[in-house]
Amino acid sequence: MTIFEILKSSQNQGCRMEQKNGLFNRLKKGLAKTRAGFTGRLDGIFSSSRKIDDDLIEELEELLITSDMGVATTMELIEQVNRKASKLKNAAELKAVLKEEICNMLDPTPDTRAAGTPKPLVQLIVGVNGVGKTTTIGKLAARYTAEGRKVLVAAADTFRAAAVEQLTIWTERAGADIVRHREKADPAAVAFDGVEAAVARKMDVVLVDTAGRLHTQVNLMNELKKIKRAIAKKLPAAPHETLLVLDATTGQNAMSQAELFHREIGITGLILTKLDGTAKGGMVVSLCRQLNVPLQYIGIGEQMDDLQEFDAVQFVEALF
Repeated sequence: MTIFEILKSSQNQGCRMEQKNGLFNRLKKGLAKTRAGFTGRLDGIFSSSRKIDDDLIEELEELLITSDMGVATTMELIEQVNRKASKLKNAAELKAVLKEEICNMLDPTPDTRAAGTPKPLVQLIVGVNGVGKTTTIGKLAARYTAEGRKVLVAAADTFRAAAVEQLTIWTERAGADIVRHREKADPAAVAFDGVEAAVARKMDVVLVDTAGRLHTQVNLMNELKKIKRAIAKKLPAAPHETLLVLDATTGQNAMSQAELFHREIGITGLILTKLDGTAKGGMVVSLCRQLNVPLQYIGIGEQMDDLQEFDAVQFVEALF
């Protein structure tokens, strides 16, 4: 290897490290509200001088529950902590164990993302209105185009006023194509035409937007099932992924939404938005543990590049 090649390799490594540090700092900043409510109180419980006793464990249990980790997840964490408590010397060591156990809960979720690289990769994006679905699709499109992939967005949320116009603006910003119909058009027809156009144009990724609110819960789920059937008629293996967008500020309500969507249409991945605007970041642990569905992306801001791939270790470090 020449000196020039060594220097170039070193520069590339430096850029990657700087980028990684930059992402971590932004994640840490985004979790500031969660950390202030969680870690601030946690440090009080885990002062180095405290002994590990029933009172400490009880305080820890209360903190975890009130941090939106959920009762079931909290009980499991406390059980794991109690098992190791006798071998620990002080509360500082107990804190390290807690970090490890939370990381274990976040990390081992099964990866149900599409095997290989289907072309086009069809992702159905679902979620109730107000969770940031439109902006998330725009940010996903921007991520893919930045990777050099050709992206098409199917604007199948034809029920909400101005939904298609908003999505069109985000799609144009991302440098992606869009397939849209008139207002109140059949969403399944839009999805079908979007996939058909993507196949004809040799696109790499199709992002299918969907409505987040119809007159009843039953109607919404039936409409989503109809869209999935329409997509499969054009491309039998599609949609390859069904991604649910959730608003972190809603805490345990997001868990209820996730359980409903997963039961009715089968979710393969989660996207959690607005983590920078909430003190309820503990719900991330509860979501991953209870649903056994991987958290693929988290949103920590309004900018195009504020949608990050979820990294369990990095998340726990930023949280603590």
